[in-house]
Amino acid sequence: MINVLNGLLLGRAMFMLPALMLPGLALASSAATTEATRLDLTNSGIGFFAIVIFVFAYALVIGEEFLHLRKSKPVMIAAGLIWGTIGWVYTQNGMPHMAEVAVRHNLLEYAELMLFLLVAMTYINAMEERQVFDALRSWLISRGFGFRKLFWLTGVLAFFISPIADNLTTALLMCAVVMAVGGGNTKFVTLACINIVVAANAGGAFSPFGDITTLMVWQKGLVDFGTFFALFVPSVVNFLVPAAIMHFAVPNEQPEGTDDNAMMYRGAKRIIALFLLTIVTAVSFHNFLGLPPVVGMLTGLGYLQFFGYFLKKTHHRCIAQRCGDEQREAQLGDVVAFDVFNKIARAEWDTLLFFYGVVLCVGGLGFIGYLSMVSEIMYTDWGATNANVAVGVMSAIVDNIPVMFAVLTMEPEMSIGQWLLVTLTAGVGGSLLSIGSAAGVALMGQSQGKYTFFSHFKWTPVIALGYAASIVVHMWWNESYFT
Repeated sequence: MINVLNGLLLGRAMFMLPALMLPGLALASSAATTEATRLDLTNSGIGFFAIVIFVFAYALVIGEEFLHLRKSKPVMIAAGLIWGTIGWVYTQNGMPHMAEVAVRHNLLEYAELMLFLLVAMTYINAMEERQVFDALRSWLISRGFGFRKLFWLTGVLAFFISPIADNLTTALLMCAVVMAVGGGNTKFVTLACINIVVAANAGGAFSPFGDITTLMVWQKGLVDFGTFFALFVPSVVNFLVPAAIMHFAVPNEQPEGTDDNAMMYRGAKRIIALFLLTIVTAVSFHNFLGLPPVVGMLTGLGYLQFFGYFLKKTHHRCIAQRCGDEQREAQLGDVVAFDVFNKIARAEWDTLLFFYGVVLCVGGLGFIGYLSMVSEIMYTDWGATNANVAVGVMSAIVDNIPVMFAVLTMEPEMSIGQWLLVTLTAGVGGSLLSIGSAAGVALMGQSQGKYTFFSHFKWTPVIALGYAASIVVHMWWNESYFT
């Protein structure tokens, strides 16, 4: 947990949060005024250079577990090189401000993402310090849940929590349970993490607030709020098919027992409540006030700061009151009182810098024009169904947000069923690879090396079976929307 999010790989992770919704839509409103003057660099040496740099950096990130090179290093350099060459070309053509405006937009996206994640990481670390997850582990062991029951329990919870919260936060919480209960069994952790990733992505696909792509489609006015829930059954199929197959590979064993009866430290339950209140605040700020969710998250960090102040001021008084009662004294926590800024300091800064690099790399490729070009070819030559299925596959490799943004910018003539299809595929397609979603990227760091790119890739054919099944079910179950 200290190294939570340490393995966050590749670009799409950061785009999965609602914190990025409003800037993306703001860019759409200005696209018409900039498109006429933007340079087409897709067939230029600069464009090819940017692709080569991005692919090379991408390869270094994937090979992190073999190279032992922190993932933030190659993408930060790649971002600088890509935008440096873009800035040079636009300066030579007398349009330096266009590149400046574009990169500032990407920096705004990064700032919102970084602050959003920083709050989430701080709460997770605070709950860990208060022994929330240790206590949960003790409770689950005392209930006698085996690995297979835990596999299904964490998957189902991830599926139903992610539509309300987001897939990143949901995955972090469920993985914390998995690591606390079965951290010593690598096979169980690997399969449980894969299941959590698939479940969290599937659960977010049928809710307007569960995934950034659903938010984009909803805000664009292409699908009504209630219509998204037509994707519930296909999403369930997407989760259940691979889970049912992986079930037989999960060890049919009990977690190792422990003599420790871990107790939550003082204030733990209130921190959990504050975390839930923070999520509600972020969603409410976005839905009812039209503000970026990150404002609500930072407000929630203020909740934690004030509560940390309360714990500090009452720490010594509680020691005096509970002196002589060993069990109650143990619940007070460390000798040093709770300090929220210690939790912020323990955030994984390599991850946050990695996000900076990927946001700017993908943004640079989009500014050059590659994403729009690929999207236009797909919908013109391949047809809507084939293109929408391909969008999901592409989202596992690059990122679903710029791909979806390109689709929305083109706004091809499609039925409601097709718009629901592309919403589904863009949401669940990221499960095909561990680097394809915020949930998968986060768990690679949190699982302490037990869940990796290649351990997930081993089960990609099974996940792809669920991906295909969900598409078939959608086209049958929601046939009326295709007319």
